[in-house]
Amino acid sequence: MPSLRRVLVTSSLAALGLGAALLTRRMTQTWGTAALEADLPLPGDDLVRGASVVATRAVGIGVPASRVWPWLVQLGYGRGGFYSHDRLERAVGLDIRSADRVEPAWQDLAVGDRVDLAGGFGLRVAALEPGRHIVLHGGEPGRGEPVAGSPPFDFSWAFVLLPWEGRDVGTRLLVRERYRPHGTVGRVVVEATQVASWVMSAAMLRGIRDRAEGRRARAARPAG
Repeated sequence: MPSLRRVLVTSSLAALGLGAALLTRRMTQTWGTAALEADLPLPGDDLVRGASVVATRAVGIGVPASRVWPWLVQLGYGRGGFYSHDRLERAVGLDIRSADRVEPAWQDLAVGDRVDLAGGFGLRVAALEPGRHIVLHGGEPGRGEPVAGSPPFDFSWAFVLLPWEGRDVGTRLLVRERYRPHGTVGRVVVEATQVASWVMSAAMLRGIRDRAEGRRARAARPAG
């Protein structure tokens, strides 16, 4: 029979491991947020009610929202890309190449339009207010069953521009993901995507910031 000391040590280690996992999860799902940003009500929250996983990530951008907006509008596969780890995405078979400039041909976007994440798979624009937010949605609002050919979860992806409080010029970009899995398979898939989602989203937020602030253009300019 195990000793009391061994039971206590094992229980303590298990509790520490669980605590570390929960802390890591909270940190990755609120990466870059400040103050109460992770808990702010945002456009699109109503599309996926009862979401079991919600991730809100953010970045500060030192330019007005009007200079960030064009980069958001052209997001998508076959458009401006996702400003993230392009090489990693191409390594898994996605031919995504992020734009380093604003393209007029990609600036038209409206509610109901499709934004592809990969070839043959995309989300619909559920809400859009120029200069303020874009909300993409996969699935059908109010339906508990997955749409044929869609992933086993309902999903919304909101890009929201807010004033950067305390700064004369500046914008906070908040990106929120909301997931409602369908069944056990859906729960497994959603949990499995969380680390990848954090890695790609953090790079995307930095990529949008650098482009809006002109850092990418300066980096690409030849010396001399």
